[in-house]
Amino acid sequence: MKIMSVDYGDRRTGVAFCDVNEVLASPYTVINEGYMPKLVDKLIEIINKEKPGKLVIGLPRNMDGTFGYRCEECKNLGNELKKQIDIEIDYQDERLTTVMAHNALSDNNVRGKKRKETVDAVSAVMILQSYIDSKKK
Repeated sequence: MKIMSVDYGDRRTGVAFCDVNEVLASPYTVINEGYMPKLVDKLIEIINKEKPGKLVIGLPRNMDGTFGYRCEECKNLGNELKKQIDIEIDYQDERLTTVMAHNALSDNNVRGKKRKETVDAVSAVMILQSYIDSKKK
């Protein structure tokens, strides 16, 4: 099944998809929107266009595993999306995915403005790939 992942941020939100065989996650886009209602509209547009069978939203848990303020914001995003779509929404721990995304971009010599424009999509890829991998175990 085609799965879409979301790395929700205050200003930018990364989006990634995996193939229908659930093997490989790839970056899709970064949405530059901080206002949740407009972000929801943009995500709904992508969902209607790409028709994923499931949506995975990253949960930025604290390092000790507890849920903080940002986790609640991510769940609020999921609840707003549920009001408008009829696909399953799941959540995936996203601790350190942004750090890993920055490291991956550094390893590939992506710097400056290009890094800022892509890091959230790469984070969404890491969220989705970890979700896919955890389901195979």
